[in-house]
Amino acid sequence: MKRNERITERDCRRIRRSDGLRMKTVKGYTFPDFMDSISSRYSKRTCYRVFRTGEENDLTYSQLVWNAQAAASYLLSLGVGKGDRIAIIGESCPEWMTMYLAIVSIGAIAVPILPDFLSRDMHQILSDSGARGCAVNAKHWPKVSDIGGLLFRLDDLVHIPSIPEGGSFQEAPGFPLRTQKIRKNDLDAARPAESDTASIIYTSGTTGTSKGVELSHISILRTADLATDVYVRLKPGMKALSILPMAHVYEFTIGQILPLMKGLEVNFLGRQPAVSILLPALAEIRPHVMLSVPLLIEKVYRSAVAPVLSGDGRIAKLAGNPLMRPFVLRTIGRRLCKTFGHRLKFFGIGGAPLDGEVERFLHEAHFPYALGYGLTETAPLVAGCGSRHRDQKPGFIGKVVSDDDVRLIGLNEEGVGEIAVKGINVMKGYYMRPDLTAEVFTEDGYFLTGDLGYLDRRGRLAIRGRVKTMILGPGGENIYPEMIESLINSQDFVEESLVVPDNGGLLALIRIDVKMMAEKLRISVQEAQKEAEKYIASIRKDVNKQLSAFSKISSVELQEQPFERTPTQKIKRFLYTKRRQGKDRKDGKE
Repeated sequence: MKRNERITERDCRRIRRSDGLRMKTVKGYTFPDFMDSISSRYSKRTCYRVFRTGEENDLTYSQLVWNAQAAASYLLSLGVGKGDRIAIIGESCPEWMTMYLAIVSIGAIAVPILPDFLSRDMHQILSDSGARGCAVNAKHWPKVSDIGGLLFRLDDLVHIPSIPEGGSFQEAPGFPLRTQKIRKNDLDAARPAESDTASIIYTSGTTGTSKGVELSHISILRTADLATDVYVRLKPGMKALSILPMAHVYEFTIGQILPLMKGLEVNFLGRQPAVSILLPALAEIRPHVMLSVPLLIEKVYRSAVAPVLSGDGRIAKLAGNPLMRPFVLRTIGRRLCKTFGHRLKFFGIGGAPLDGEVERFLHEAHFPYALGYGLTETAPLVAGCGSRHRDQKPGFIGKVVSDDDVRLIGLNEEGVGEIAVKGINVMKGYYMRPDLTAEVFTEDGYFLTGDLGYLDRRGRLAIRGRVKTMILGPGGENIYPEMIESLINSQDFVEESLVVPDNGGLLALIRIDVKMMAEKLRISVQEAQKEAEKYIASIRKDVNKQLSAFSKISSVELQEQPFERTPTQKIKRFLYTKRRQGKDRKDGKE
């Protein structure tokens, strides 16, 4: 195919590969192939836009690729080559993607680091990965200011050879990467293979350890390419709103690479997604596509929907009527879509389990949500559902992606077993840790996810919990704390909860929205705090009525402080299990 020739999707679908894979939107599964495909097809279309920064700052597809190739040529001039690791630290922005494409297009390896990581975590990752350099924005520079090696200012893509004594990182002079002359021959000579590592992504440590996951070019790009027309039909020019960190593989693969493959306009907020900025952005951008973690939509439901449905007003009474309930919920669903800009076609939810009550509402309200399941180690998608009402089934994630071979290991009498995956999307291994890699792969090459799942007759996957969090009951029964937490979280005023083993029984740590309780009961916050102590006792009784004898909650405690979370908003469950074990030892319990 000649250079600058337009590469259509039809051209890509006609490609016949020796491995039998059918292409959809790209001509090959390397990032240079990806860049060639999108720049030839969507050249003048807007690729990236930052909310309220002016159209003059918009970036087209051709500009994105041009900037990335110029930056790649500059990296080559510095001696950066195949296998060299370059870290990227910063919030989602066009420069982040430009730097990433520049790094991986010459066979080097990008090491995305979540900007919410603490300084010590960033240093550990930089050291463990052996990063030769780091691209960091001014906001996060203080966290890594003592590092050596190549240094790039992410805000404006400038190489900073050194910072003058007494000078600031933000104002330090340097060489703009985007102005470098593009050397096509050098770039072609450095093109990576599909099996080469593109990213080393460090997990956010829900179990207390952080491991570097090696993902190849083909694992990331094939995952995105395969999903381009399965879950929603996207057209060039549609708008996506990005609110999650690009360093997270869920946002990177599904929220960035997939939309770019289809010619969408990706919009960034340019700041933290607080309500004060998110609502105006939704009204102005009116996105067709948006990805979120469950926490956002659960907060919307609990603050704006649940009080109306459980109150004593006219809407609550109508919703209580089985004949009127579908009409009422559909009406609320349309109003919710209006809040999101009235053009929403796909609201992806992933990264953590969605509360069961919230999911049932979204389904009954015909809200265009879509669930996905996967891990960093699977780039990330293993199973998912479309955003159409008929594709959704509350309690189930959706069908396994067509490329993957999924089986359940160690099935119990309920048909629940550990999810094991084999496929192109699965990682190459944990960086420089063959011991840990060997632990998570079976002898016949299946990756052990550590998640417990169930497959129905139609091949839909349901997640039951984590292998490591599953608790054995007094008679050897399997207890899934996540399922109990879902029941607790469906109670009025409950923000979140955590169920942990405690002295042979189960303890539920429950966080109550005291302010909402005070408003609803028309009492002071101080009085509500006292009522919360009594209320969690009643929650225990109500929830236990819905549980089998071996999985009943033994005791409850009011969780006054927010649970500690990872940068991807997952509760650090291991901390609370350790604390209970430590407390038991201190109290003389074993």
